[in-house]
Amino acid sequence: MPSFKIDLSTAVVFVATAPTPKLANAKTGERAMDRETGAGLSTVGLLVSDDGEGNLYQVTIPETGYPEGLAPGMPVKVIGLKARDWENEFNGQKRHGISFRAVAITSVA
Repeated sequence: MPSFKIDLSTAVVFVATAPTPKLANAKTGERAMDRETGAGLSTVGLLVSDDGEGNLYQVTIPETGYPEGLAPGMPVKVIGLKARDWENEFNGQKRHGISFRAVAITSVA
C-alpha cells in the first residue's frame, strides 16, 4: 500500500504520551521490529496543532529515532512523518484505519 508524506512545516507539535514499546503479538509479548534496521519499534502520542486545529496521532517510530527522556508536554520536531491506510479482518469483522510512522522525533528545547 502506498504511504503519504505529511507536511508539518507550519505545525506546532507536542508530546502527548511518552514512547511505549510496540508489540507484534500482545499474547506472547513479542516486540515489533523495524524490517529495515532491526530496531525495536515504539509508539508515541503526538499533539499536532496547525491552522487552528489540533489532532492527536499515535505514531510508530524506531527506538533509535527519539531522544531519552521524551515526556508529555515537550515541544518536538517530527522527521519523515507518513500516513498509510490499512484494513484487516479479525474474528469475522473488517476493521480499517490510518497508521502513522516517523523516521525520527527531536526535541525543540
